[in-house]
Amino acid sequence: MFNSILGSTLTIEGFLACLGTAFALGIIVALTHMKTANSNRNMTTTLAILPALVATVILLVNGNLGTGVAVMGAFSLVRFRSIPGNSRAILSVFFAMAIGLAVGTGYLAFAAVFTILVTLATALLTIFSFGEHQNKKLIVLVPEDLDYTGVFDDVFDKFTTSHTLEKAKTTNLGSLFELTYRVNLKRGTNEKTFIDALRVKNGNLKIALSHTLDEEAL
Repeated sequence: MFNSILGSTLTIEGFLACLGTAFALGIIVALTHMKTANSNRNMTTTLAILPALVATVILLVNGNLGTGVAVMGAFSLVRFRSIPGNSRAILSVFFAMAIGLAVGTGYLAFAAVFTILVTLATALLTIFSFGEHQNKKLIVLVPEDLDYTGVFDDVFDKFTTSHTLEKAKTTNLGSLFELTYRVNLKRGTNEKTFIDALRVKNGNLKIALSHTLDEEAL
């Protein structure tokens, strides 16, 4: 059974134990995010400190309704000043906050076990490339006198399992067409070889291949 270390009153020993545990587990969250996702220094630092901040807020509230309402208002203000991130970053933030909540209520052992289990699950899913797909966003420029309908079909048939023309627009004062495709590359496809095959078709004009932005549409 998991038991809280906190009694009816908050002691300095209890506060320091919670704060130290929150910092230690926050470092684990930050390292996990750094190793399994694209990260920068600001995000890593935030994840390391966030559990301690959340735990401190929970310790301060400690059943006080008035303080709880004030804290809720403060968090609402912070929410409107924040910039939405991708789903992986938001997951790490919720992970850190959950740890802070557990630590702030005194369940240090529960927080430690929870952190270890989620970290192991994240590492295993990353190692085995769980959910990885080959969906890409492809932008191709073609001359205005080129009938782009079906011109790349043989290349797509060779290198992709599916392709969809999502948008076509003129650019460069109407002298070029910019085609935006969503393509699903066959497993093991060499992206340079794929792009080289497209360059033969579009007269060596600009081609851009990037990851899709589905994860930002939460």
